[in-house]
Amino acid sequence: MTEPVAYLSKYLDNSTNITRYKPENQRLLSSNPLYTAEQLHPRVKMTQAEFDEWKELYYRIIELSLTAYKMLNEILDSTHNNSGKYTKLAKRVYQDNDFMSVSKKQAELANLFVNYSPDNPEKTIEIVPDMKWFVQRNDTKDRYRFLSKDIVTSDNEFNYSSLKYSAKQFDTKEEAEKWTNPLTEAVQLAVEDE
Repeated sequence: MTEPVAYLSKYLDNSTNITRYKPENQRLLSSNPLYTAEQLHPRVKMTQAEFDEWKELYYRIIELSLTAYKMLNEILDSTHNNSGKYTKLAKRVYQDNDFMSVSKKQAELANLFVNYSPDNPEKTIEIVPDMKWFVQRNDTKDRYRFLSKDIVTSDNEFNYSSLKYSAKQFDTKEEAEKWTNPLTEAVQLAVEDE
């Protein structure tokens, strides 16, 4: 947990004060944390692929002097075309059928557009690993650890791989669990790690 950046302090004379540091005073009744730096300036969490698309889109919008509205239209156009430029951002924003969820994700990107600093992207964006579900053997000491992309062999047996990049990836735990058995389990792992 990150440390608070402001405290609300109440004193014996019923006065209150907001301070940056937790005060140590004998007249102090209480000192409660107000918020953390992350709450004050939250960062948008993105995968590296989403961030790469974001940078390209941002420079395109700035170069053409377009608005946040036009930016969202650029992303929306990618939902209709699997080979579109911004498919990762489109999936991020428009994959949900819930209008409110889509609106919140649109607002998040519009807010990012306004506050983004290309010189200091880490102030507004946090890169998180792309997580997927895999089926792995319970005994991970085995060399062939992951259920392979070629799930079934010609002998109708499950095929396993020692490398994560050649393993079958699932978007949800439920999809992965359909392929588990008593000797395997569904695990969520970062795709980039090997």
